[in-house]
Order: sequence, then C-alpha cells, then structure tokens
Amino acid sequence: MKIKAIYEKNDLKLDNYNLLLNETLFHNANGYIGIRSAFEEGYPDDFTTIRGQYINGFYDFTQAKQAENIFGLTQEKQTMLNVADTQAINIYFDDEKFNMFEGTVLKSKRWVDMEKGITGRFVSWRSPKGKELEITVIRMASFHQLSLFTIEYQINPINFSSDVMIESNHNGNVANYFDPNDPRNADESFQYLTPLSCYIQYGASYINSTTSKSGLEVCSCVKNFLSGESERQFIINESNAKCQMCTFAQPGKTIKLVKYAVFSDSLRVEDCKIHAAAEMKKALSVSLQELYKYQEDYLTEYWENCYVEIQGDNELNMALRYNLFQLIQSVSKDEYGNIAPKGLSGEGYEGHYFWDSEMYIQPFFTITNPQVTKSLIAYRYETLGMAKENAKILGHKKGALYPWRTIMGKECSGYFPAGSAQYHINGDIAYSIIAYYLATKDGDFIQDKGAEIIFETARLWMDVGNFYNGQFHINDVTGPDEYTCIVNNNYYTNALAQYHLQWAVKLYFQMRKLPEFRKMQRRIRLGLEEIDGFKKAAQRMYLPYDEKLKINPQDDSFLQKNRWDIDTIPKKNFPLLLHYHPLHLYRHQVCKQPDTILAHFILEDSQSQETMRNSFEYYEKITTHDSSLSRCIFSIVASRLGMEDKAFKYFGDSTKLDLMDMHKNTKDGIHTANMGGNYMAIIYGFGGVRLKESGIYFAPILPKKWKGYRFRICVENSRIIVGITKDSCTFLLEHGEAKKINVYNKEYLLDGKLTIRREKASWREA
Repeated sequence: MKIKAIYEKNDLKLDNYNLLLNETLFHNANGYIGIRSAFEEGYPDDFTTIRGQYINGFYDFTQAKQAENIFGLTQEKQTMLNVADTQAINIYFDDEKFNMFEGTVLKSKRWVDMEKGITGRFVSWRSPKGKELEITVIRMASFHQLSLFTIEYQINPINFSSDVMIESNHNGNVANYFDPNDPRNADESFQYLTPLSCYIQYGASYINSTTSKSGLEVCSCVKNFLSGESERQFIINESNAKCQMCTFAQPGKTIKLVKYAVFSDSLRVEDCKIHAAAEMKKALSVSLQELYKYQEDYLTEYWENCYVEIQGDNELNMALRYNLFQLIQSVSKDEYGNIAPKGLSGEGYEGHYFWDSEMYIQPFFTITNPQVTKSLIAYRYETLGMAKENAKILGHKKGALYPWRTIMGKECSGYFPAGSAQYHINGDIAYSIIAYYLATKDGDFIQDKGAEIIFETARLWMDVGNFYNGQFHINDVTGPDEYTCIVNNNYYTNALAQYHLQWAVKLYFQMRKLPEFRKMQRRIRLGLEEIDGFKKAAQRMYLPYDEKLKINPQDDSFLQKNRWDIDTIPKKNFPLLLHYHPLHLYRHQVCKQPDTILAHFILEDSQSQETMRNSFEYYEKITTHDSSLSRCIFSIVASRLGMEDKAFKYFGDSTKLDLMDMHKNTKDGIHTANMGGNYMAIIYGFGGVRLKESGIYFAPILPKKWKGYRFRICVENSRIIVGITKDSCTFLLEHGEAKKINVYNKEYLLDGKLTIRREKASWREA
C-alpha cells in the first residue's frame, strides 16, 4: 500500500485560533532554518500572529529574573531569535489589494506534501469590486541547501485585466513573540536583533543584523524573479527593503513570482555577508524545478530508511507520516544545533534543548538515520566544556554536568528544583551514546567524542553520590517527573547512573589500548583507580524497592506522601502546574509523566516482570499525563507487559496530538518529543525492538484493531524490514551481513527471509 503523503485542510477558517494553529501545522523547516506559515499578505491589525523565522542554535542572551540573588542561580539565559522576515508579499490590482479578510473567499486550502517536502496554499477569491483570481503558493525549506527558503507565488486572473504591482518585502525590524501567562514562552517583548546594514547588490537585498548581547551576526539575502515584469524599484531604509515589481494581468495568463531567501550566521561562518552572497549564487545556479527534485530525492531516501506502515488504518498512517516529517524538518544537521521541543516551528520553550533529544528523538534516528544521531552527539561534545563549568557552579570539583535546558551550553533553567536538579540529563546523554554504539558499532566516533562525554559525566555521579551503609546513594536530585522534586534516590536516576557507570568501565577496558583512546585518557587524566571507583559504585548502587507493594518507589519518600485521586480533580485544573503551587504538588503522590516507568522501558533487564507490572499498575493510577512525553512511554511498557489494549489506547491518545491540537497549545509549535515517542511506541513498543549488547531483540504484539504493520530498521551495516500479521512475524534482510536476532527469547540467524509464528502476549509470563 502506498502511504498517503499529503496532509491538507480545506475551506480554511479565518479566526485567530485557526490561523495561529495553521502557522505551526504548515511551517517549513530543514533543521537549520524554520519559517512559520503566516499569510504572505498578513492579517488584520487586531489579530495575533507568531510570524517567525528561526535559525537552529542562533541565540541571544536575556535576563533571567530571580527573586533572590542566591549563588549559582541562573541570572541570564539564551533565547532563540526571530530573524528577518522574508515571507511578505502583497498584490495590488489597480486600487484593490488581495486580502482574504475582505471580499469573498470562494475556496481555500492548505497542504503539506511530505514526499516533495513542500507546503502549499490555494485561494480562489473575489475582490469587493468583483475581480476574481486564484492564487497558489508553494514554499520550501531546502534539505539540499540548508540556507535556502523559497516561495513560488502564482496568480491566475479569472475575469479581469489590469496593471498589477507586486511588493515583496524583506524586513529586519522583527521581535520575538511573548506570552506573560504561559511559562513555556518568553514573558516580555524584546527586540534582540539590531539591523546593521540594509543594501541592494546585484538585484538582491541584504540585511545584516547583530544580537543585543551574544555578539552574533546574521545576514539574510532575498532576490525576486517575476514573469512578465515591466518595471522594478527598491525602497530601502536601515532595516527594510521593499522590491516593487509591475506587470500586467489578464485571464489565461499566469503571473509567477519566485522569491529566494538565504540565511547565514556567525556561529557557522566567519563573514555572514560574503557567505550569504555565495549561498544565493549557489541557489540560482540551478532551476527551481531542479531544487524541487533535490528535495524529493532527499526525502525518498529518508522515507526508505524510516519506513513504517500500519495495515488497514490510513488515518493513523497519515498522522505518523506527518510526525516523522516534522522530525526531519526540526533536527539540526550540524554540531551547532540540536532539536528543541517545538523544533523550528515556534517559540515555545524559547528554542531551548532538553533531554527530550536523547530519550525521545534520538532512538528514532539511531535505527533509521544514525548520521543524524551522530551529529546530535557531536553537539553535546562541542558543549562539553560548558558542562564542566556548569558542574563547578553547582559545587562539583570534577566532571561535567549538562544543563537541563540550553542552546549554547549554559543552563537556562530559572527554577532549579524542576530544572537544574534533573541530574539524570547526564545519564540520558550517556545512554544515547551507548545506544548509538550498539546500533552502529562506530568505535572510531566513540574514541573521538563519545567516550570522553561518558567519562566526564560519569565522574559527576561519584561526586553527587556517596556510600552509606555499604550502598551508593544519590541524594537531592529530581527525576523526569516534574511534580516530584529534590528527592533522595530517585529510582530512574540511580538505575541510569548504574548503567552509565557500568558502560564507562566496559569502554575503558575495551578501548584502553587504542591510540586515540590513550590520548583522550591522558588529556582528561583518567586512571584505573577512578575506573575501579565507577565499578564499585555501580555494583553497590541503591535501587529503591518496597517489599510490601513489590514495586520500585519513585524515591525514598514518595510512598510516605498522601495519594491524590486525580479523578477528583476538575478537568479545568489540568495541567496541574498552572493551577497548583509546586509545593502542593510535591507533597502528594501525583506524577506529571513516567519516571520509574520510563526506567522500566529503557532498563527492563534491571527488574523482574512482576516488579515492572506492579509498578506500572501503581503509577498508572497517579499519573496525569500533563506532559506530552507521557503516554507514549506508558504505551511501550504496556506492550512490554503484554497489555495490548492499554498499549493501543495510550498510543492512540498521542499520535494526533498536534494535528488535533489536543493540548490546545500547538499554536506555539509542534511537540517533537511526542512525535519521536509515537515512533517508539510502534517499533520499541508493539514491535518489542531492543538493541542490547547481546544483540537485536524483537517481541512483537499486534493491536486488535490492526491487520498488521511493517517497519524497517538499520543496524550496523544491515537493513532489516519487519512485518507483523495476525499469525506470523516476517524478517527480511534487505542488505548487509547476516545477523543474529532474538525473537520471543529464541535466537535465529537472519540471512535472507525468516518467518516464524507470532506468539501471544502470554509468552512473557513464562
């Protein structure tokens, strides 16, 4: 079955809510630049818009207000910037102007084509004086040339002839969006970029701007091409360039404007203006149709690598396709950026990077496009020095502590109990590096960058933790659940630290004789005595366990607290963090998201089947799922436990989160971690895929409402396609070396095609 690759909306609603939502849903991005899909001609003056264009990793500093100036608290944070606006296009027909809020919209639709990598907008419109025309707009953020954004704007007059003036605007006078009532957005308006120059050169406009505090520069360049152009003039000032072009409209004659925009920033290049000029020259060296072809070729390879299909559910396939398209649009393709919770689709969370990258998004790329994971790890390596500085600020004499939220490497979290105290970020990053190694066996990259991160972050556990009564304890930290903060022996943190330390020891002994490893070892002064300390701490790691309930308590004090029956909470009071004081939340057994349950997913071999089942049933009753990171993990663990109906329910609740705006905040941007979680819920959940040191594991289950499903994964140099039906599991080695695989705890050699009987969920109880 060919999966539908176009998501579209017809007869667009023009209320402010839907306009903002569609700015997100139909945005364009390629991992370097992101452009929200505002109307080219704009909205009425009394409408709100988040009309933004962004560059991944490009930032300025802004004040982080603290009520009390306590040592070590963040006083300054980074924020992603809205850079020059290159979207604006206005059309004038004699004395009338195209405007969807005047006259009559006869038909309208918007779409995103996920095979071609473009978005589209179509409008059939009648002006107040009766002129009818059709407008089609195609927009693209190029994967072939990451600096490039194009707009192809076609006008078809239906019943009139007249002179036409098209005004294409390039505006450097921009500010960031703010919402003082939402903690996920900036709480005040500020113009971070100051235009330094605006000029015309060889028919293109250039705006060069500098940040207010970070000392970075950005240059944008725009060039317009209009069919049948009869006259052109530029109107410029210090921050804005308008290109006014004239032509003639008549029925049957299509007017086409192509607008090229390129961006360059001083994080990546020495001279932005020279680089922008070179990038524009590169863009214009081939036709627009060739650029479209490059875009489609890039995505053809991408979809081959991450192929996943649900048989018999077209709507679900569409949602999955949309989610995976947004991930490749959002993720950085170089070491200067990462992937933010909103990708490059909006300003929610101010463009900061979190642990979401490692635990929800990299698992997708690691087994489909591992080069992307490698780039994300390289970003962490580039910021390792700042992680060491962060550790010192928090009182640690040795090692590195990555910030909970950041852009360029410094901590941006102003509320440390639910932010900086999440020391598990070190374990998350180490876990992602180990997962990359297991999937690729790329020992050279581990020697070059990965191992140093693992050792420097492992050192931190030895300083934050201590031995007490023969066991290793980690006190005063916060786990993934942000409704329970500053606790002793958070199970997730301790279990992940144990895994982290164990692998630090393994890598040391596997690689200590390799030349590049020895250089790194000498540089960071890593010795056998320290490795022995890692080993001892891992062996004696304290993992909370309650004998009566036979569960892993979330932390030492969690079970002492009053349980909060979440069914009694009014629906209007969710999410709880917006309606209850943090201390009130911290004093109750109530979870925002999976914590111990997440540990049971990624470290399932640490506990028995019985303990994981008991823990699942216990925490399920007290988890609100106020976080978009939540339901996918519950789905995966339900699959692992053979709870097929629950696994499917949790999966279905999250797949269409953005397309249906289920949290009513998609206007601020997509939920990238949830999108990665949807993929994990199928492959790591229903498919039971695990990459372990001992090999590749599968334990497929099939939701009752599905006829079957198929997916493809890449492990080392081999590509495997997996097909699950009611009766069978089929594994096909498409290319690469034969692989040993484990299915339902039985080992097979995959060398070609292998078909075995699908087992029921009860096999896990054996």
